[in-house]
Amino acid sequence: MPYFHCRLTAEDGRVFTESHLALSAGECRRHFESQGLCVFSVRRDWKKLRISSFSPDKKVKDRDFIMFNQELVALVRAGYPVLRSIEVIANRIKNPSLKEVLGQVESAIRHGKSLSESFAPFENRFSKIYTAALLAGEQSGNLPETLAQFIQYAKVIARTKARIRSALIYPTLLLTFSAGLLGVLINFVLPNFADFYKDFDAPLPILTEWLINFAVFARRHWPVWFALAAGAVVLYFWMKRHEKTHIWMEKTKLRIPLGKVIWVESAVALFCRTLGLLLQGGISLLTSVGLASQAMPNKYLVSRTIGLPGSIKNGETLSESMVKTGIFPPLALDMVRIGETSANLGGMLREVADVYDESIQARIDTFVSLIEPLIIILMGLLVAVMLLSVYMPIFNMIKVAR
Repeated sequence: MPYFHCRLTAEDGRVFTESHLALSAGECRRHFESQGLCVFSVRRDWKKLRISSFSPDKKVKDRDFIMFNQELVALVRAGYPVLRSIEVIANRIKNPSLKEVLGQVESAIRHGKSLSESFAPFENRFSKIYTAALLAGEQSGNLPETLAQFIQYAKVIARTKARIRSALIYPTLLLTFSAGLLGVLINFVLPNFADFYKDFDAPLPILTEWLINFAVFARRHWPVWFALAAGAVVLYFWMKRHEKTHIWMEKTKLRIPLGKVIWVESAVALFCRTLGLLLQGGISLLTSVGLASQAMPNKYLVSRTIGLPGSIKNGETLSESMVKTGIFPPLALDMVRIGETSANLGGMLREVADVYDESIQARIDTFVSLIEPLIIILMGLLVAVMLLSVYMPIFNMIKVAR
C-alpha cells in the first residue's frame, strides 16, 4: 500500500502538505475531505514508499497489536461504530505494516464486509485465533467482551515469549563472546606465536603444535568455512519451507532432554488456553479444536493433533481424543476429563494452561541457573587451554636456555 503526498488547506486558509498511506489516490482524497480539509493535489510519494518498503519494522509487534485491540475495545464500548473506530486508530498508528493492514481492513468494511471477514486475509500475519475471536464476538453480539478476552490471551502469550527470549539472552551473549574470543586467538594470536617459535629449534608441546596447525589451517581455508556456514543457513531455510523436513526438524528438537519438556508443556498450555478462549467465545468444539491445534508452536506436535476433530466427530470425548495423540501429559488429560464431567470445560482449560505456564517458568529458571555457570566454566577452560598452548613452549625454552 503506497504513500501519497497531499497538498491541503484548512478552514483558516492555512496551506500545508502531508503524507498519507492509502490504497489509492481517491481514497486518500476522501480521507482528508472527511476531515473538512480542501485537497489541492494528490500524488504518489515515491521516496516515502521506498523508505517504508525497506523498513526494519515490517512485522507487526505483539505490543502494537495488543495496543490496537485495547483502543478498539475502548472505542466500541464508548459507542463508536467499528468503521469509525478503525479510522481513528489508523490515523495514530506509527507501525507502517499495521497501518497498511488497517487501511485495507477499513476499505473492506466500506465495501460491506464484516470485521472478521476484513481481517481474514491477514491470518498468516496475525493468527486464525484472532479472526475466530472476532467472528465469535460478532455472532454473540458482544464484540468488546470477546476482544477483551482475546487481549488477556494475547498478553499471556506475549509474556511467555518475552520470558523465553530474556532467558536466552545471557547464554547467547556468553556463547557469542566465546566464539569471538576463539576467533581472535586463532586468527591473530596463535599465528604470531607460530612465527616466533620458528626461530627456535626446541620441540613444541603437542597441544601447542595442534592448535597452531589448526589456526594455520583455519586461516588458509577461511572461504571453505564461510561457504559451509552459508550452505548450512540455506539448507536450514530450505528444510523449513518443506513441510516434511520441517516436521522432522521439529521432531528432532524434542530429543533435547530439558528442551523437550519445555516445548511440550508450552504447546499444551497454548493449546488449552486457545481452546478455552474459543469455547467461551461461542465457537463450536469441533472448530475450536482445529484452530487450537494450529496455535501450537511445534509443527510435529501439530501433526500429532490433526486427527482430534475427526475423533470428536466420530463420537469420542475431547479427553479420549487427546489420549490418542500421545503428547498430552496425564495431569492435563485428568483436568480436561473433570471439566467435561462438570460442564466447565472452558474454565478447566484455563486452569490447565495456568498450571503449565507456571511449570514452564520454573523450568526456564532452572535452565538458566544451570547454563550460565556451565558456559562460564567452558569459557574458563577455553582460555586456560589457549594460555597453556602459548606459554608452555616459552617455559620449555627457558629451561633449555638454563
